Amino acid sequence: MIAVAVAFLFPVYTLVSLSLKDPAQISQSPLALPAPPTFANFTEAWTAAALGPSLVNSTVITVVSLVALIALGSFASYFLARVRTRLGYGLYVLFLLGIVLPFQLGMIPLYGLVNDLGLIGTHTGMILFYTGIQLPFTVFLYTGFIRALPREYAAAAQIDGASHFVAFTRVVFPLLRPITGTVLILNAVFIWNDFFTPLVYLGGSGYETVPVSVFAFVGQYVSQHGLVFAGLVLGAVPIVLVFLALQRYVIKGFASGLKG
Repeated sequence: MIAVAVAFLFPVYTLVSLSLKDPAQISQSPLALPAPPTFANFTEAWTAAALGPSLVNSTVITVVSLVALIALGSFASYFLARVRTRLGYGLYVLFLLGIVLPFQLGMIPLYGLVNDLGLIGTHTGMILFYTGIQLPFTVFLYTGFIRALPREYAAAAQIDGASHFVAFTRVVFPLLRPITGTVLILNAVFIWNDFFTPLVYLGGSGYETVPVSVFAFVGQYVSQHGLVFAGLVLGAVPIVLVFLALQRYVIKGFASGLKG
């Protein structure tokens, strides 16, 4: 386990170490500890790559997409898990097909559709794209978890006069906290780190996300490795903090969902 941990941590050490070195230190001893460390790379990278606006764009797209995925995915999964009919089973199979089929197969028609709607180069276009692409995976996780919950919780609320909507929002949804944390972090990591889709849909629009901005930065400053790695660290810090805050829900919620 120690050997595996070292193998996984070595790239992280290299990334952070090089971001704290000036060009002379990088050329002389790229793997040694920074002596002394410098934070000038981060300041210059933040300015040169325009990471401030890119972080705002990534945050808006990620947060709104997550809200839409949690709302739509949880409601759809409640229906699929509780209504045992041919319609429910058929819809669930369609969602599973959305997981199996790679979205790259539909990139050209999807781009044409978004372009016809006038949403190329906008936050709305990216939010709709990510919501549609990630909804099958979200429904898969929520459905398995809801199937493992006793039906008596919602039934008791309905006996007291609650509607299906009230029973779900007041009784069932609070019980979905573990799987909601899993859905949140897994989708957030995918959306935040996605590079290809924002490059195609947002390139040159002024609404580029962090990966696209860092890519342009690498092309411009390819010989200044300290600035390149500083930009990568700045772009990775937000999603790493979110993952660390919610990591206890990931395995717990995913394992609970598989029981169903």
